[in-house]
Amino acid sequence: MLNTAEVSPAGRNFLTAVVIVVALILQVSVANRLPLPGGVTPDLVLLTVVALALVNGSLTGLVAGFSAGLAADIIPPADHTIGRYALVYCLIGHVCGLAAGEMDRQSLVPFFAVAAGALVATVLYAATGMLLGDPRASWTIVTRIVPLQVLYDVMASPFVVWAVLRVTRRFERGERPSRDRSVVPAASYRSGVGTRL
Repeated sequence: MLNTAEVSPAGRNFLTAVVIVVALILQVSVANRLPLPGGVTPDLVLLTVVALALVNGSLTGLVAGFSAGLAADIIPPADHTIGRYALVYCLIGHVCGLAAGEMDRQSLVPFFAVAAGALVATVLYAATGMLLGDPRASWTIVTRIVPLQVLYDVMASPFVVWAVLRVTRRFERGERPSRDRSVVPAASYRSGVGTRL
């Protein structure tokens, strides 16, 4: 996984919830209002779920994906069958979380994972729409929208992934540096003790 520091589960869950809420707010208030060609906008919530899964693993990706998807299903202007985003984000979060063990924070691999996640999620969302009889999910519309959706998601992914990684790194560091230089943070002390003995 991208994250190796020991962090309390309650703190990680709270941080994940805050990140998802911020992504939902930005999606509804900013991204959905962008006048982009094709009438398609970047899916900031999907990108956030993928980034959280890459940082915290498959279980967090699964739960974060389901929670974010369910919220996206019911927050206006939702005009589709409830549960479609929950299913898609849940599956994408889980799969990206499984791939998290292969990645580290300094590589460009997370951005490729985001691009693949955006492609699969867009196609899966369209496929569920076709299965449920959504008239907006015809092949002609899907073949026009999928390339634009993936392009916009890939263009937005560096910003979203960077923001999520930055927030989680700051949280992992735990204690802020003390002004007293003689005080050693507990995490540094524990890591140093094992190497000196």
